[in-house]
Amino acid sequence: MSSDRLAGPRIALLDYGMGNLRSIEKALERVGARPERTHDAEVVRACDGVILPGVGAFPRAMDAVRARGLDTLVAERREAGVPVLGICLGMQLLFERSSELGGGEGLGVLAGEVRALDAPGLKIPQIGWNAVSWRRASAITGELPQPCAFYHVHSFSALPADPDTIVGTATYGTEFASVVAHENVYGVQFHPEKSGPDGLALLGAYAALCGQGAAPLGEALSVVPSP
Repeated sequence: MSSDRLAGPRIALLDYGMGNLRSIEKALERVGARPERTHDAEVVRACDGVILPGVGAFPRAMDAVRARGLDTLVAERREAGVPVLGICLGMQLLFERSSELGGGEGLGVLAGEVRALDAPGLKIPQIGWNAVSWRRASAITGELPQPCAFYHVHSFSALPADPDTIVGTATYGTEFASVVAHENVYGVQFHPEKSGPDGLALLGAYAALCGQGAAPLGEALSVVPSP
């Protein structure tokens, strides 16, 4: 392992039993980060960033997150100014609630709710590549092209209460939020680890953000203008 790799930011990959963590680990390693697959609070507190992954159903995932105390830990690290990234279901869990399987409460670090995709006549879940169009600049979008295709697998999508939270949108039947950001909290509805060079570029931008260290809430970290 190279010295550059060893010097990369430590990123906690939260393990609550749902999600293909190995593929995300490998992608993070490729961009020079040091992923730590864990649900140990002290390990998470020692890391420079926190990633919340996930596949499956929202209420079941939240049950697993709460059982390991990761709900309070995510809130704690967010308050400490550490960059938090939700991937796929992990992005949805960042919001206040979801209608999936009769409904359930989320982490509430982002305002809004999660609802079923409004895609009449189209196959649900959406599985495959979909172009994301950028609405505004974000530290994790870097120099990605406009638009930029990523690999999506989902039946639900987030509806942020504040439209300014939305960084990028895609369309499947109707437009939905595919990338969100507020202060030091970020979310992507797609799988960057399965999205080729552009997905790696996004994870690399996130890792670089983690390498800057924590910032007080309300104080923006460096933002690279979107194209």
